[in-house]
Amino acid sequence: MDSNPKKARLEPATSNIAVRRGEPLVVIDNVNKHFGELHVLKNINTTVARGEVVVVIGPSGSGKSTLCRAINRLETIDSGSITIDGEHLPEEGAELARLRADVGMVFQSFNLFSHKTVLENVTLAPIKVKKLPKAQAKQKAMELLERVGVANQAGKMPAQLSGGQQQRVAIARSLAMSPKLILMDEPTSALDPEMINEVLDVMIGLAKDGMTMIVVTHEMGFARKAADRVLFMADGEIVEEATPENFFSNPQSHRAQDFLSKILEH
Repeated sequence: MDSNPKKARLEPATSNIAVRRGEPLVVIDNVNKHFGELHVLKNINTTVARGEVVVVIGPSGSGKSTLCRAINRLETIDSGSITIDGEHLPEEGAELARLRADVGMVFQSFNLFSHKTVLENVTLAPIKVKKLPKAQAKQKAMELLERVGVANQAGKMPAQLSGGQQQRVAIARSLAMSPKLILMDEPTSALDPEMINEVLDVMIGLAKDGMTMIVVTHEMGFARKAADRVLFMADGEIVEEATPENFFSNPQSHRAQDFLSKILEH
């Protein structure tokens, strides 16, 4: 199976296999978070290596999105620690802004600036935050829009694009900052079924290129195809952690077995 030519051809495009199993990039240590009485993250411990693709799945209300948002401090945590590339998450101010520049975020609702063109959406942060010259930012943006398949939409406003196209622009925008890590929180859940695959194809391409990604999703096909590791969450805890092959073929916990039996029979 390993000798298939397609797989062999993709090998050089990844950031070599040593990097894919590289040093820790994100370390989440004993993290807890409450919303009032509700304990939404319970003693979360996990490490994401540089170049690794981690897919977080689980039932609604299990804490997946809260965990994703805590990693770039869109949600604060009550206790424990999160480090990115050896640095603790700053409280606020310029240090937090610098960290967020290193961590791309793709939401389910695209969050594009509606009054700016596609090209302006992608060039804005590199020019303002990274002080990239406009011509350089534009060149990079066009390369990224080409990569995600929407370069021909560069002059349009977001409202003129389909949902799938808008989400691909949002991915290009997050790549424009050359992030160390991309967080994706349900990136396909607001899309019509026929648009989901065009976004998943872009995500699979990023995974093959060795981009470090933490993806909260209900798309089990993406988890099987692109993940190095699956985290299964329920009731605010990481219940199970395994390779996609092991998780989908042999889930260990009753919660995971129950979850998979419900979603895989549809």
